[in-house]
Amino acid sequence: MVELFKLLGNKRLFVLLVGLVTFIALMGFTLGPRTALSWPEKFLKDSVGFVQYVFYKPASSVAGFFKDLANMRTVYQENEELRIAMGHYTRDRLKYNDMEQVNEQLQKALNFTEEQKNRYNYGSRIAQVISANSDPNSRTINIDIGENAGIKPGMAVTSQEGLVGVVSHVSSYTSTVNLLTSMDANDPTSNAIAATAVGKEKVFGMIESYDPKTGMLKMTKISEDSNIKKGDEIISSGIINNFPKYMRIGEVEKVEVGEYGLTRTAIIKPYASFLDWKELIVIIPPEVKE
Repeated sequence: MVELFKLLGNKRLFVLLVGLVTFIALMGFTLGPRTALSWPEKFLKDSVGFVQYVFYKPASSVAGFFKDLANMRTVYQENEELRIAMGHYTRDRLKYNDMEQVNEQLQKALNFTEEQKNRYNYGSRIAQVISANSDPNSRTINIDIGENAGIKPGMAVTSQEGLVGVVSHVSSYTSTVNLLTSMDANDPTSNAIAATAVGKEKVFGMIESYDPKTGMLKMTKISEDSNIKKGDEIISSGIINNFPKYMRIGEVEKVEVGEYGLTRTAIIKPYASFLDWKELIVIIPPEVKE
């Protein structure tokens, strides 16, 4: 027994024995069947969880901040790409609309020229308007085709809607067109156009002047016994000056008593608008067609 107490007197050995006994007791306690944590385990778990929360929360916030920055940069780049794509779409849409409009105009011109060929053996040239003179005393336009395209003075010029005027001067690559709006019965240089009404072969007259106040053409020298009336379609008769036949001119608005009461005068609303032209058609008679 004395030997045992001497042995226990050694502090190091005593501490070791106490620790060993405690460890064995804890092992036995933790290995046994349990339904809940012990208070030391709870304390340790809560302590570790608190430390993890203290360090994880700021780290998570910082990581989230940088992730949000990355997302914002991605969204900004996507918005830039969308704006660029929208700009390209808008430009392409305008280009498409313009091409569609040009195609429609050319299709109308093609249909018109085919109709003219079927009615009478005329040729045609499509021309672009390059300038216009709005001088009331000299209403003319210039087109981008001339002698090289077979154009000659006196040829009729029309739009898809109706007769526009007559070629007056020609150079190698351009031509000048006197508009119907420049017609004046008192001007010796103004050429009248022989006209008739569709379906009424006995109706004959001369379109000699244009009234800028009313925007109407005046067809004179109509026989007093003719049956011309409001709503009749007026076209060129093609009987003088080698002027082409069947050119649509306008519609009768009203019929008046002519000069000296011996003839009748028809007031004609032109089919052509005389505004904002892009393409016009020059009619080529068979004898001068290339």
